[in-house]
Amino acid sequence: MMNEEVRTIMTTDVVTAHPFQSVGDVAKVMLRQQLQQLPVVDATGHLVGLITSYDMWRDVRRNRNSENRTVGEVMNTHVVKLTPKDKVGTAAELFMDRRFKTLPVVNLRGELKGVVTAFDVIRYSLRKEYREPILYREVLL
Repeated sequence: MMNEEVRTIMTTDVVTAHPFQSVGDVAKVMLRQQLQQLPVVDATGHLVGLITSYDMWRDVRRNRNSENRTVGEVMNTHVVKLTPKDKVGTAAELFMDRRFKTLPVVNLRGELKGVVTAFDVIRYSLRKEYREPILYREVLL
């Protein structure tokens, strides 16, 4: 069941941030879109980092002017990522072992192709077991 490729469940319409954007602007986007993390890409679409609400919270505690700092100054550059051909089971293991919520999916050139979330894996697993929603039909469809 977990042998399917990540590309079958990943989101390809991804909200991203850029290293030169201000943390304040990105925080507004994250609040508006209800996101806790954003992949950070350069002008050519290559993944260069990940910025999370935790990164921003930590930076605010250290820097009074955090809102005006750039994403590049605050983002995490040590990002665990997947390729589209990695297995859903690999993503599930990373979510369990590392307590990630989102994993960027990149091609072999490092270009961002999508993201897979823990929710994507849960939804995939549930739909494999139950073709029709058990409860809350209007939410899951």
